[in-house]
Amino acid sequence: MSKRISLNHRVQEHLAGRRLDQAASTLFPDYSRARLQQWIKKGELTVDGLRAKPSARLAGGETLVIEAEILPEGEVLPEDIPLEVIFADNHLLVVNKPAGLVVHPAAGNWTGTLQNALLNYDPELDTLPRSGIVHRLDKDTSGVMVIARSLKAHASLVNQLQTRSMSRIYEAVVKGQIPPAGTVEAPIDRNPRDRKKMAVVPGGRTATSHFKLLQRLPGSSHIEVSLESGRTHQIRVHMTHIGYPIVADLLYGRGPVRKKGLPPAAVAAINGFPRQALHARTLKLVHPDTGQQRQFKAPLATDIEGLIVLLRGLANRAGDD
Repeated sequence: MSKRISLNHRVQEHLAGRRLDQAASTLFPDYSRARLQQWIKKGELTVDGLRAKPSARLAGGETLVIEAEILPEGEVLPEDIPLEVIFADNHLLVVNKPAGLVVHPAAGNWTGTLQNALLNYDPELDTLPRSGIVHRLDKDTSGVMVIARSLKAHASLVNQLQTRSMSRIYEAVVKGQIPPAGTVEAPIDRNPRDRKKMAVVPGGRTATSHFKLLQRLPGSSHIEVSLESGRTHQIRVHMTHIGYPIVADLLYGRGPVRKKGLPPAAVAAINGFPRQALHARTLKLVHPDTGQQRQFKAPLATDIEGLIVLLRGLANRAGDD
């Protein structure tokens, strides 16, 4: 489904001397600079009716005109997959992604993804990059995600992620008895020995995670983690790096728990949990249209909650003995 837009703006004096693409980003803030550059190169964004290069300097007083067609982004097809919607308006869609759902199609998962479900929920998302998906959760991580429903929202959310003004808080169950609180500052990049994995690598991309103990459990800890950055597998890599890998993380988890003195039921519960015990609980952002701070929450997934209740019950029973 394509959409035709027709817009115009006069270049104010304070933008004199600026590049065309820079001025366009200021005058048409609903659209990303990359998209505006594409339109300039295709002649769909003109200066006083004439084509120009993105690097052309403006004198001030010109009229910028956009006559463009926003085309569907790709071949991803809608599929009738249930979505748990937390919030929806004309600009945002906030969902609680279940564990086991891949966010967007890739090798081995061309269908049955969140992106397929989103296009079924709102077909107009096909005019947005990746159907409005601006961030992702791993397949086996559950929790809150925000999706853009307009180009204005898409540009705003991408900017908030890049400037780290969008905050995310997770809950997890990790192996071992973690300290009450701490910060992990360790750069992350591709594992040089295994390109399918990430790792703490000198010279990698800056990454900071703050953790706080919520409760101690047999052989494990229930924690909260907040991010200052959003690197791939950041929490999983950082928790393993400091010696407290996430329960049932097959990629970074360092094998099963074998600790002596633990109740056998606790060992079985931790080693038998079916997916990494990681949940995106809270998302804080600025609404792209109203400018208001908004907070969205996805209640802790029932399987992780069940693991915590079981382990807590075993700890209480041991205390009574």
